[in-house]
Amino acid sequence: MSTTPNSNSIHFLHLNYSQVFIMERNINDYKEGLEFVEEVTSNVDEVQKKVLAEILSQNAHVEYLQDHGLNGHTDRDTFKKVIPVITYQDIQPHINRIINGDKSPILCSQPITELLTSSGTFGGESKLIPTTDEVLRRRSQFDKLQKCVMSQAVPDYGNGKAMYFMFLRSEEKTPGGLTARALSTSIYRSPYFDFSRPQNNYTSPPATFLCPDSYQSMYSQMLCGLCQNRQVLRVGSFFATSFIRAIRFLEKYWSLLCKDIRRGTVDARVTDRSVREAVMKILKPDPTLADFIEAECIKDSWKGIITRVWPNAKYVATTVTGTMSQYVPTLDYYSSSLPLVSTMYTASECPFGINLNPFCKPSEVSYTLIPTMGYFEFLPNRGNNGVINSISMPKTLSKEEQQQLVDLADVKIGQEYELIITTYSGLYRYRVSDVLRVAGYKNNAPQFNFLCRENVVLSIDADHTNEVELQNAVRNAVGNLFPFDALVTEYTSYVDNATIPSHYVLFWELSVNGSTPIPPSVFEDCCLTIEESLNFFYRQGRAHEKTIGPLEIRVVEIGTFDQLMDYCVSLGASMSQYKTPLCVKFEPHIDLLNSRVVSSYFSPMCPKWVPGYKKWTRIDCQAF
Repeated sequence: MSTTPNSNSIHFLHLNYSQVFIMERNINDYKEGLEFVEEVTSNVDEVQKKVLAEILSQNAHVEYLQDHGLNGHTDRDTFKKVIPVITYQDIQPHINRIINGDKSPILCSQPITELLTSSGTFGGESKLIPTTDEVLRRRSQFDKLQKCVMSQAVPDYGNGKAMYFMFLRSEEKTPGGLTARALSTSIYRSPYFDFSRPQNNYTSPPATFLCPDSYQSMYSQMLCGLCQNRQVLRVGSFFATSFIRAIRFLEKYWSLLCKDIRRGTVDARVTDRSVREAVMKILKPDPTLADFIEAECIKDSWKGIITRVWPNAKYVATTVTGTMSQYVPTLDYYSSSLPLVSTMYTASECPFGINLNPFCKPSEVSYTLIPTMGYFEFLPNRGNNGVINSISMPKTLSKEEQQQLVDLADVKIGQEYELIITTYSGLYRYRVSDVLRVAGYKNNAPQFNFLCRENVVLSIDADHTNEVELQNAVRNAVGNLFPFDALVTEYTSYVDNATIPSHYVLFWELSVNGSTPIPPSVFEDCCLTIEESLNFFYRQGRAHEKTIGPLEIRVVEIGTFDQLMDYCVSLGASMSQYKTPLCVKFEPHIDLLNSRVVSSYFSPMCPKWVPGYKKWTRIDCQAF
């Protein structure tokens, strides 16, 4: 692709392979990356116009833009006039054709090379986002920018090792032969993910995290991290939950790990030959290290275990914004309050922004959207009356609402917006469902706090359960109570992070009119019914990846939810406007509910989950 004439702002994104390689090897070029950030954040609107023109010019003849009558125009005014704001539901028929093998330029002029599974869901199943090889390169360049920022914040950033836990999620082939996989898996398998770069000096050799077996992958990565404990300068994982799961894995298996370190052996349950060979290149008998780790792990308290076992660790790199913010206290406990660094804001649809102040407090994290990554628009958020009723039942915007969209350069500080994107891979005015707040500016580029995914009430890992999904799941479950003339009068939920792994908890208050006692097995069936009703990512985490524990129902005394309301009113809530929250996160609320539990029940088995996407079987396509 040619560079826009006289456009230094975009030039960085069109470096050829040799130039990129030089940048990675020459430490002086970090300065070039930082200068690039300075430049594009100083000319936001001009860069955004050029990006939109480039996207529309590149894709001028694709079917989607032709059908909407853009007719080759690349200017912003015409684009906004003729191209509607859309949701996944609107383009799902086009994506279904791609899934089935239609290689014509439907959304994008470049060949679709894979489909990324978005953490959002539609109809209970994962959304599939088309991507291209060019976008993979763009993501790698975005990652280089993030590393330039970190190199400025951490002078010895390229030194030492990173104990960064990485895990593959399942991959599938669509009927048309494309691979469908999670963004993190795509990145790790990408040819642009270079393990040889100093900044990618991981304790885990590639074979350990490319192993699809969760136990073997976790065990071998932890073993390698322990063997190199003095060299580790930074620790973390993509999600806070993954890193906490790793520490709890150590809590459970430290004795076995110490045994292997002492003897220079690898647990027999690690059967993958490539993993064993990779670990044995690092591992050697070290009784002194084994004794040291054992002495720390055998102590009653695991407070500060990270800095005790990895004494040179300077920070924890992981996502602690949005729903992940609930894990900050746990991370602080395990790490002796090491800095928690959230470096970037990205998604399956597009890389968005970088945290230019990586060592800020988790509550103050803001991301500067890099205006060369895509074209960004913003819809003012109206909370419960506003933009999206739910992720699975999106609200179509009226013409008046579409006219309220503002450009990146025109957002207002303190205001909340829903993010709308146009990307190089064929999404046009697409609603991401992320709610952001403008926190400040870098030059004239807005910086955003990530607030939430619209209407997400429960989340542990990659699962995002929204209001409608939870309500429908409970509605399906209470049918098990009808033969006993019982019903659920009130309920709420929360994520219990005290268990390994974390799990969903529902508090139920019942009205029982029948005389026959309800057997425990019925409540267990209710648990399983709820799990069966939840989305693809929840069921994958429960049944395949084991990152989510069995769902629990806790039955509470009659009158419990009246007490909850009284407590909220005593803190200033309006009696006339109070409604029971679908999810509780305030610790005193959880304590009150737990104090009135009379019985609890767990799902007796994992929900049904099989690789693949059941919506493929529903595609109405002659070629399938």
